[in-house]
Amino acid sequence: MRAGLRGLTTRGRSFLAAAVAATVSAVILGEKDLLRVALLLAILPLLAAAYVGRSRYKLACNRSLDPHRVPVGANSRVVLRLQNLSRLPTGTLLLEDRLPYALGSRPRVVLERLGAHQASSVAYTVRADVRGRYDVGPLVVRMTDPFGLCELTRAFPSTDHLTVIPQVTPLPSVRLPGEYAGSGDSRARSVAVHGEDDAATREYRRGDDLRRVHWKSTARTGELMVRREEQPWESRATVVLDTRAHGHRGDGPTASFEWAVSAAASIAVHLRQAGYKLRLVTGSGVDVDASEGGGDGAVLDHLAEVRLDQRAEMTELVQRVRQRADGGLIIGLFGTVSVAEADLLAGLRGNGATCVGFLLDSSTWLSLPEKARAEAEHAHGAAVLAMVRSGWRVVGADHGSRLPALWPQAGRGSQGFALRAALAETVAGRVR
Repeated sequence: MRAGLRGLTTRGRSFLAAAVAATVSAVILGEKDLLRVALLLAILPLLAAAYVGRSRYKLACNRSLDPHRVPVGANSRVVLRLQNLSRLPTGTLLLEDRLPYALGSRPRVVLERLGAHQASSVAYTVRADVRGRYDVGPLVVRMTDPFGLCELTRAFPSTDHLTVIPQVTPLPSVRLPGEYAGSGDSRARSVAVHGEDDAATREYRRGDDLRRVHWKSTARTGELMVRREEQPWESRATVVLDTRAHGHRGDGPTASFEWAVSAAASIAVHLRQAGYKLRLVTGSGVDVDASEGGGDGAVLDHLAEVRLDQRAEMTELVQRVRQRADGGLIIGLFGTVSVAEADLLAGLRGNGATCVGFLLDSSTWLSLPEKARAEAEHAHGAAVLAMVRSGWRVVGADHGSRLPALWPQAGRGSQGFALRAALAETVAGRVR
């Protein structure tokens, strides 16, 4: 009863206030009929409070999301199924599912009376224009009497998760550099073991069989090394995403960083579909191998939550990539870089790796004065020149660029990139 009295609505409290006023008036005026009216006004909210407060409904709730992973701008349908597990029928139920602001306003649905062991389902749609991982729920059930005089709130603790992944754009088929012609499609060949003395080794990774430990290399390097097993021809690729906060410009979904994240997702999915053994590395510490399980979903889930990092530096990013670098193809998506940072990226060219860099001129995401624009173009040209000289195949990107149109440039031969380097050097000389 106490809980019911605390749950009196504004209408219920108004009834009680009117009952008190009618009682006082009846005493002063000596009107017995007015006293009967006051008694009726007081009994109604009290009965409602007793009815709602003593209603111990046994309710079960099940929530399903279809789908639970959606790209930016797509809709997901949320279905709520509520079942009455008791023998007593329920009153009118007001359902409210709590949602984060990015998914829109909280849906409110009125569910009519549920009979004994009866179930009913309601559905609503959510949409997010910002990638991320969002909690859907918990569900709040508001129970009320037929007159709306008393209302109590019960909440289900369970929540579900909606993952909003970056927009993935289909890319045209391009023969990428850094591959050897194998059987059928081109493949980058793995190193094979030909003997104990000349065994190819690598650093020990968690899960490796200890019987493959190569003790001579371990003693020589001071780190636990294992023998590489003979493997079939395979293509390996590493997608590198720059998360330095000072390397990107713009705000919200149209920022240069969001362009880079969407490009990384599109390239990763494209390479996976082409049969590549894929690895994703970001400046925020993410290092995931898509071939170990989860496939595209694991990569996209990480990209859904990646954020700009104020402390991220190019030095740490290069070191993280080199920790497990074993050749193959490296595709980097970088914001604005300086000449010194471009020189650091030259360190990824080791071990026969072919490096393709999508270099964003993030200043084009801003409105700059003419002089500042010229300075930004000069700095961008110098960075392109430094990366091309170090052996990178550079694809420039600015505001409004479309990845499918830029993607064929990643397959250009070395002559085309040599021409780009000469052109960049000529432009840089003219600017000076």
